[in-house]
Amino acid sequence: MPKRSPAWELDKAITALLATPGAFVDTPGAAGKAEARRAKASGDTARLLPLVRELRAMPRPEFKAALKKELHRRAIMSEAAKAVASGAQADYRPPSFPNIAPYFIVKDGLKFLDFLVGAFEGVERGRYARPDGTLMHAEVAIGDSVVELSEASEQFPARHATTHIYVKDADTTFARALDAGATALFFPTSEHPSGDRWGALRDPFGNIWHVATPGRWALGDAATPRAVQPYLHLYGAQKMIPFLEEAFGAKALGVHTSPEGTVLHATMEIAGATLEIDEAHGEFQPQPCLLHVYVPDPDALYEQALRAGATSVEAPADKPYGERSAGVKDAFGNLWYVARYTGRPKM
Repeated sequence: MPKRSPAWELDKAITALLATPGAFVDTPGAAGKAEARRAKASGDTARLLPLVRELRAMPRPEFKAALKKELHRRAIMSEAAKAVASGAQADYRPPSFPNIAPYFIVKDGLKFLDFLVGAFEGVERGRYARPDGTLMHAEVAIGDSVVELSEASEQFPARHATTHIYVKDADTTFARALDAGATALFFPTSEHPSGDRWGALRDPFGNIWHVATPGRWALGDAATPRAVQPYLHLYGAQKMIPFLEEAFGAKALGVHTSPEGTVLHATMEIAGATLEIDEAHGEFQPQPCLLHVYVPDPDALYEQALRAGATSVEAPADKPYGERSAGVKDAFGNLWYVARYTGRPKM
């Protein structure tokens, strides 16, 4: 008679267990019966009985928690994907706000706003002023994306950021940024490993901008990236990928590593919007920044991020400027504000 497969033996053991549920439970009163029943079982089936007893205890809390997290991530991604596929504006985002927005907190906020307009052909979408006339909040559209900014204060000190700008002509945009007061870190070149024509510069406010015409790395095999991509240079960048997956239901669209496992570049998607990360190197050191991302359920993601190891900055709350948002801080020092649009008033 041919030897039965392990799968067949496991099925046989489970069938026996279901037929007599108490048969394989090792309790003091049932020890003799359990031993006798094991003796009657075939050799392969007997070896599988410990596994069967483990399966009886499923699903365990750890499994259920992992399953819940994965189902929640898929729900977020599904809702975002449907909105993108239909060409419709997802109802959890403000109109024309498709990206993860870097939030710049700078000294001389109005001058920084002028820089964005002059360097990157930004279009001001609106602003709020504080009573003293300084900039409390402003939005600037760059290409198909948005950046946000405010004037630094004692309560909110200046916070630099690194951002990747994707444009049709990297050389022209780079030259425009230099004319607006930026300094070159390296001029655009097609020799970059990503395949982009890529240059880097630092603005007068301390922020770094990568200016590129997209190549093969941007989103792997996906479509052309959004014009504005927050870019996180990190020490231990490989640890950020599982954190983003666990905290925000993120999906890695493309991860490129060295033979030693160093992250050379990765694009991460959160609720249909993307950012980029790599291992800090040379002039491109960590600049813990503030990121603003719209999601279907900020309350759930806030709790999920805390379970993933983030610390609370602000519990979920309804804001007078038309969103429900919550804030957390990751282990790298970045601040994340996850929000759902509820109807923003005019600026």
